[in-house]
Amino acid sequence: LSEINAVRATRDYREVGTFTPEVRAEVAYNPDSELLPVTRANGVALAQSVPQGGLISGTSALMSLDGWTWENMTEKSPVGLHIRWPQMKAIERIWMRQSAEDQLKDRDEQLENLRKFFADARAYHQLKSSGQPFESSTRLEAMAPFITGEAPVFIHADDIRQIQAAMDWAKTEQLQMILVGGYDAWRIADELKVQDIPVIYHNVHSLPDRRWEGYDTPFTGPAKLHAAGVRFCIAPAEGVSDPGHSRNLPYEAATAAAYGLPKDEALKSVTLYPAQIFGIAERVGSLEVGKDATLIVTTGDPLEITTQVEHMFIAGRHVDLSSRHTQLYEKYLQKYRQLGEIE
Repeated sequence: LSEINAVRATRDYREVGTFTPEVRAEVAYNPDSELLPVTRANGVALAQSVPQGGLISGTSALMSLDGWTWENMTEKSPVGLHIRWPQMKAIERIWMRQSAEDQLKDRDEQLENLRKFFADARAYHQLKSSGQPFESSTRLEAMAPFITGEAPVFIHADDIRQIQAAMDWAKTEQLQMILVGGYDAWRIADELKVQDIPVIYHNVHSLPDRRWEGYDTPFTGPAKLHAAGVRFCIAPAEGVSDPGHSRNLPYEAATAAAYGLPKDEALKSVTLYPAQIFGIAERVGSLEVGKDATLIVTTGDPLEITTQVEHMFIAGRHVDLSSRHTQLYEKYLQKYRQLGEIE
């Protein structure tokens, strides 16, 4: 959804407005993006495309990284509804112009508006099912699978206060919650396990959030979640400037393995476990009879930085692994051969 951050025409990752559940990420997916072959060449075959912005950002889609159009690259849509949970505490920084009191007031207003929006969505669908005349709303129509629990709600939260507030709200609303981000998730792992809330952990390659935390706090999060029995998977950092870093996903899992996560679990955290969380494990995520032949062939351990991906298959189709990176490599290889500096 974002190609070059400095070029506005290549950024299509958010809509205007606070509540936009009708937004569908897949229609903004660019099949000609240069980021796709680069990411693909490192062994990533499928990706969750996620809208950003607002309180309710819209719905995500599971996309193939090879294809001609967004229609034939869409593996599953919608995967879920995305909610950006507001900060629960006031931010006291030199760049923050709002007072602590105003920040907390804004937080309370956002949460009240969120509750009201879900109440309106339920009232709308009750009226619709009653057979009485009603005014159609694309926005409220899009809420149907989420208020009934048919599809999950992805709540983006990192701070422990955010996570606890989001869990309480999701339980009250009877929603199928998936936690995204989860920097502090290990601190309340027992609660997450009891409520069976999966975590999409975005923070392996990040800095500590607090001055008193150890340097390895983000690295050890997956190991702590695994030890507590929480369902989780590892994902790259999320942000406008981060799509180009999605290719580093195997190395994020490798870092987690180096800091306590069993090696087999690290591999599953970027293969089988995300497939289970997204509800497509019957098709992809492992090598089993009857599943789609979506796999890679490598020269060694897929999580080792020296390993090369030699072949990729998506749904049984052999995929080209050339990219802008390999093209530039070949170009300048020829240059130095002509100069006689290499053979």
